Amino acid sequence: MSDISVSQDFTTLCKNLRMSDYIVKDVQTRYHAITKRINKDFWFTDSETSHSFYVGSYGRGTAIYTSDIDIVVELPWSEYTKYDNYTGNGQSALLQSVKSSLQKTYSSSSISGDGQVVVIDFSNGIKFEIVPSFKLNDGTYTYPDTHNGGSWKYMNPKEEMNYFNGRNSLSNNNLKRLCRMARAWNSNMTVLMSGILIDTIAYRFMQNYEYADKSYSYYDWLSRDFFKYLYENADKEYWVKFGDNKHITKKYSFKSESKKAYELALAAIDAYDKGYSYTWHNKWREIYGTKFPI
Repeated sequence: MSDISVSQDFTTLCKNLRMSDYIVKDVQTRYHAITKRINKDFWFTDSETSHSFYVGSYGRGTAIYTSDIDIVVELPWSEYTKYDNYTGNGQSALLQSVKSSLQKTYSSSSISGDGQVVVIDFSNGIKFEIVPSFKLNDGTYTYPDTHNGGSWKYMNPKEEMNYFNGRNSLSNNNLKRLCRMARAWNSNMTVLMSGILIDTIAYRFMQNYEYADKSYSYYDWLSRDFFKYLYENADKEYWVKFGDNKHITKKYSFKSESKKAYELALAAIDAYDKGYSYTWHNKWREIYGTKFPI
């Protein structure tokens, strides 16, 4: 019988994947400063919390220590009317306006506006991506896309997060932990999957997974079965996202990397059955990197 503790090792991994308290505090400080600047220039208030919220992996609670920070900032409808009336790419002009606003607070940071976001690269490696948006009567948001002459896109991020949080609750908080572990694998094996693709696939996997609500002591099986699921579904043309049912496609194949991870998980579980602690830990570290304990 092995003296390896599946529960202890995976609990440690999951703890190691979280952002440090220092980084979380830094993110919150910058979030409040960005929000205050937007509110000051567009809403004429000094609020550090109104008209903004976290989205992306940080908003869903699936971010790990390497993740970027995505936030939505809501602007007054008059700004939409102003830039929608531009004869050419008002969306680009809107991004430049938001960029100019943020440069007042972050004059020494690298700020760029392109595509759908304004990006601030801070010197400590944290990157914020800010999506200027306008709230519609039905609770959805429209936001600018500067590509191909400019257009308006639509999103419902709060509904998406409600769906995601609901599934996470049904799975005993295992969905978010799985997403973070998958990000560690994605980073360690240079798989190049997007965060939203990881979260979408993990969401669909957990919908029907028989051990979805189990404890950390099942995380070796959870890992094995998820990588098998990835491998067996790697040729799918697209995935249906939670919340809004948009199609999420992959940019690069992850078939070989998921097959490799599945085989490593099988080898780790075999090592557990034989009591081989060294092999157990090193196989998981080949998958998840050095955040998995020795």
